[in-house]
Amino acid sequence: MTLKKKLGMGIASAALGISLVGGGTFAYFSDTAEANAKFAAGTLDLSANPTTIIDVGDIKPGDTMLRSFQLVNGGSLDIATIDLMTDYTVTDANSNNAEDFGKHIRVNFLLNADKIDTPIWSTTLYDLKNMSPDVIEGNFWSGWFAEHGGNLAAGTTDTLYVQYEFVDNGQEQNEYQGDSLELEWTFEGKQGEGEAK
Repeated sequence: MTLKKKLGMGIASAALGISLVGGGTFAYFSDTAEANAKFAAGTLDLSANPTTIIDVGDIKPGDTMLRSFQLVNGGSLDIATIDLMTDYTVTDANSNNAEDFGKHIRVNFLLNADKIDTPIWSTTLYDLKNMSPDVIEGNFWSGWFAEHGGNLAAGTTDTLYVQYEFVDNGQEQNEYQGDSLELEWTFEGKQGEGEAK
């Protein structure tokens, strides 16, 4: 071997030795652990069944119409409060109404069909349309929720009974002959307070 090769081999061997010694000074024990997390949001799924609560014709002052419908919670979360928004459209057959036809249709909210003579709350469609959900909550839903355990639990259905009444005010009401009223109720369910899980 030539002197150059011997010198090169010596330098390479020295470098390898130094790297082995240096690498050994940083040796340590180690271990690893993994943790995972998963978050899945619940669902609110409020529906009414049937969606057409009442469809009746040829009513006259003094008529009452008892109907029931179900509020269905098809979601995975309990519904703690329900807001009710009311809207309607009146078609005046003769264009002679002095008052809104909705002032003459009373709604009697009942707990069940056996208590028809004792509604929880009564109001006209006109007043209901102009009320804030907070007023409705205090007058109707609070009593209904109290009867049903404080909420509409996930996966459950509750039946509501409503009596509609064409109010006979003891006076001539000919201006409403042939009129019609289309009612739209929108129910909005809301979750309760957050809780420790």
